[in-house]
Amino acid sequence: TAGIKKDIEKLYEAVPQLVNVFKIKDKIGEGTFSSVYLATAQLQTGYEEKMALKHLIPTSHPLRIAAELQCLTVAGGQDNVMGVKYCFRKNDHVVIVMPYLEHESFLDILNSLSFEEVREYMFNLFKALRRIHHFGIVHRDVKPSNFLYNRQLKKYALVDFGLAQGTPDTKIELLKTAHSEDQEGSCLHTNPVVALGNGVSVSVTAPKQTAQQSASKAADRRSSSLSKVQMKQGRGGKEDSGHHSVQRSVFGERNFNVYSSTYQDNSSTKLIKQSKIIDVSSRKLVTKKKIISTKTVSNGAARKAASGCPLNLPCDCYATDRVCSVCLSRRQQVAPRAGTPGFRAPEVLTKCPTQTTAIDMWSAGIIFLSLLSGRYPFFKASDDLTALAQIMTVRGSRETIQAARTFGKSVVCTQVVPTQNLRTLCEKLRGTNSSSERSQGEGPSRSENNTALPVAADKPCAPETLGKQIQQSFQDDALEMRAPDMKGWDQVPDEAYDLLDKLLDLNPATRITAKEAVLHPFFKDIRL
Repeated sequence: TAGIKKDIEKLYEAVPQLVNVFKIKDKIGEGTFSSVYLATAQLQTGYEEKMALKHLIPTSHPLRIAAELQCLTVAGGQDNVMGVKYCFRKNDHVVIVMPYLEHESFLDILNSLSFEEVREYMFNLFKALRRIHHFGIVHRDVKPSNFLYNRQLKKYALVDFGLAQGTPDTKIELLKTAHSEDQEGSCLHTNPVVALGNGVSVSVTAPKQTAQQSASKAADRRSSSLSKVQMKQGRGGKEDSGHHSVQRSVFGERNFNVYSSTYQDNSSTKLIKQSKIIDVSSRKLVTKKKIISTKTVSNGAARKAASGCPLNLPCDCYATDRVCSVCLSRRQQVAPRAGTPGFRAPEVLTKCPTQTTAIDMWSAGIIFLSLLSGRYPFFKASDDLTALAQIMTVRGSRETIQAARTFGKSVVCTQVVPTQNLRTLCEKLRGTNSSSERSQGEGPSRSENNTALPVAADKPCAPETLGKQIQQSFQDDALEMRAPDMKGWDQVPDEAYDLLDKLLDLNPATRITAKEAVLHPFFKDIRL
């Protein structure tokens, strides 16, 4: 199109060195922080080689660019991890040149993949994750569009290290610097509350210690990150935006009645009733005056102290489904949350400051969940707590609360949501049943042409209602499978769901690692 041609011309102008080396053919991807182009390079042998040119936005931090390049050069080039060929820079414009791998759109092939192809796909993803985790790299944005797959050639490539972080013992030197910068300025814990309709709500806080500590550590102003979840759809850009397949999400945006906990006067959009907000504004004002009038405090420090809520005010809303004005005035806790909505681990959603390579394994589990269920994206939420509530409908509320406690978070849910049987869930969503069920006369329950579950309804639903709907949603409209070839989906072994269960372990400390995953019995006859 004319727009793409103009972008290509601008790239040539910004980085003129490219003109003599590459013929840029097309723009094949666009994200928040970069654009990717398909180009050919004229080799000395006379052969034209296809390359992928990643043009980083000029405002990218130099350290972040250098760290991404170091990830590619040190860990890339083997075990399904993308490598780097060249890098060009002109002023603030940087272009990273990588081998081009022609690949399928995940959504286009999702329902045509055989079970064996899914097994190979997951094994190769774990090989890539084992490689980068060995170097102490946390990818942070593992998702289908960042794991390229050429179905015909059976080639795979983990790409886009633009959000990568280092573990404390990372072997990527530049990630050590980036990691220390990311940890600066961490402050107080958050206590956002999400109302889920039918009197159900979810709240996340730090565990209670003393009255003063709970006042200082319980939440601050409604996390601005919740309202900005949709700002970033992953560094790789708009997920699979170049195709026209219909997304078959299990959860729609309207599943939960979610409101911002920032108090608003509009009665239709406020989180809690006005009577539930504890008015401590008069006490807060008096205390502010005391701080400002203290002569021993410098003017700058006084202004900073006056801008937030004083630490010595008691908080009355801890572990309840309401937020008092003391908590609303506190600053939010800083914790890494980069990634793509729907793929974030529970410890990311609850702002756990210590995040490990386990967050990549959770994301891999979500990919596996989509492959087994035939639904993508599986989770779709407008903010972090809605995302956590959706996870509860699959993994259970009690289990989520217990796991959160292990990494220092208190999750409050006003109703108990049972855990789902993963095999039952995936088979019903995919429209298949195990061979034992079919021998008793139960046929497939839903056609592949359906684009959404009944749970994505106009009316808001409580989590336990959603759980029941998932279990019962296909009993009323059973259909015959049109294709006689089940492609192995009628014989999915228990090992597959055992691996899925270990990947979706709510506790990051016990979640399966990539090194353990490649040795799982599910892959027993696949050679390394």
